[in-house]
Amino acid sequence: MRWLPPVPQHWNEQRAKTFFREVDERSRTGQEELLSVSHLTGVTPRSQKNVTMFKAASYVGSKLCQPGDIVINTLWAWMAALGASRRTGIVSPAYGVYRPHRADSFNPAYLDYLLRTRAYTTEYIGRSTGIRASRLRLYPNQFLDIPLLQPPRPEQDQIVAYLRAQDAHIVRFINAKRDLIALMAEQRGVLAEQAISSAETQHLRLDRVVSLLATPITREPEATYTPIGMFNRGRGIFHKTPTEGKHLGDSTFFRIEEGDLIFSGQFAWEGAIAVANAEDDGCIASHRYPIAKCKFDVVTPEYLYTFFLSKAGDLILNHHSRGAAGRNRPLNPRSLMKEKIPVPPLHLQREVSDFFYEEQSVRREIEKEITLIREYRDRLIADAVTGQVDLRAWRPGPDDAVSDDYLAALGDDDADPAEEEADGNE
Repeated sequence: MRWLPPVPQHWNEQRAKTFFREVDERSRTGQEELLSVSHLTGVTPRSQKNVTMFKAASYVGSKLCQPGDIVINTLWAWMAALGASRRTGIVSPAYGVYRPHRADSFNPAYLDYLLRTRAYTTEYIGRSTGIRASRLRLYPNQFLDIPLLQPPRPEQDQIVAYLRAQDAHIVRFINAKRDLIALMAEQRGVLAEQAISSAETQHLRLDRVVSLLATPITREPEATYTPIGMFNRGRGIFHKTPTEGKHLGDSTFFRIEEGDLIFSGQFAWEGAIAVANAEDDGCIASHRYPIAKCKFDVVTPEYLYTFFLSKAGDLILNHHSRGAAGRNRPLNPRSLMKEKIPVPPLHLQREVSDFFYEEQSVRREIEKEITLIREYRDRLIADAVTGQVDLRAWRPGPDDAVSDDYLAALGDDDADPAEEEADGNE
């Protein structure tokens, strides 16, 4: 494969079809463990993920996979949303499942690392077909034609042990940074509580302090728009692929401005709420994301954001989010607007706002640090799984043992759009 560096001569290199075949076995009950496929963590239980997606009424007919199978999200292979499963479970019927001819030919964890390297991701993009980048599809014949590197099995096991040890150190670094972010969010919550306790705090209906944006954009077919998505637990907004107006689908869209308070219409009850910043200005949100415009002489969006993420605010959002299909509980923005909320004096709200922006500044710096450590990890993995470093003599230290649950933190990132849209829920 042209993207790979020279590999050790004693390693085997054959097309994927030499080692794997496509299988299509379906669940008759839909009761098997539901698995998620991510470009960050590969194939993992959905229960371990913070995904914001609709839950199906039934999983009968889902594809079955077994330990050692390669599972590929066909629509998101170009982002390396694939991996080797380490457990029996079910995945979307739209996914590709490939089973090894011999169960002992690969260590699944080695494949997991190898298949998500930059070299392989580049190969998926080159072999995928579609009208635009966000809709490229990697079909079975295209995947099975890609060469796979196969070190001797003992070397695969050694490479996996080494990379897991390095991942343990990286996770400790990331967790320490995330703890700092969580601490600052907690401090902001305390500031809001202190503001609410003021004797001057009023309890006003939400429609007294904000108005819902009601005028949609006039879509131009040839103009390019950037839709947004949201994450739960107050983790904010992400930008989807810029799209021409003629490809936006049937949804009604609204233009976002800096300072808007945005709710997820389906997952507000899980804390999917955000304040639009300068980078979000000019993006668009579908009708599934109610946009509140604050009356700045009465309330700040940063205070409202903090309030709705508090226990009291959470109760309100849950009360106005009704539904019977598991996590799919649509927010009723009209009834929410009639709810009374505490509105502290403006100068106390601004203290919350000032801390919010200080917190955002720290968060951005931490995100840069985490991005750099991830880039280092990518290089480390690429060198190990392609034989650029000889690890046969490496031995683990006392702090190198780590569980899969601990390493799951590597994938608990703010942005994982492959999971957001993996099942075509938009």
